[in-house]
Amino acid sequence: MNGGFGDMGSLLKQAQQMQRELDRVREELKTRTVEGSAGGGAVRVTASGDRTIVAIEVSAELLARPDKTLVEDLVLAATRDAQAKAAHLAAEAMAKVTGGIQLPGLF
Repeated sequence: MNGGFGDMGSLLKQAQQMQRELDRVREELKTRTVEGSAGGGAVRVTASGDRTIVAIEVSAELLARPDKTLVEDLVLAATRDAQAKAAHLAAEAMAKVTGGIQLPGLF
């Protein structure tokens, strides 16, 4: 019977180790960035690996156009692109820790 508790203790230690590694990866992702773009690079959005938008650049040529809707659409598209790339970066990093197992709520 004691062997069963030993296995449980080992499993708990492994879970704690995985949690520490996941926490480390989350912190690392905050320092990594990806860039999304739209309009052939007229709008560029930089996001951190935790999906925080850290910068938005809009070209002077695009801003000189009188089409407000176009600018808004391109900013939105570039933001979505950056967030998708950040999500992919995070998923890859987490998969290294979890061995590819998709665990809900990691990010």
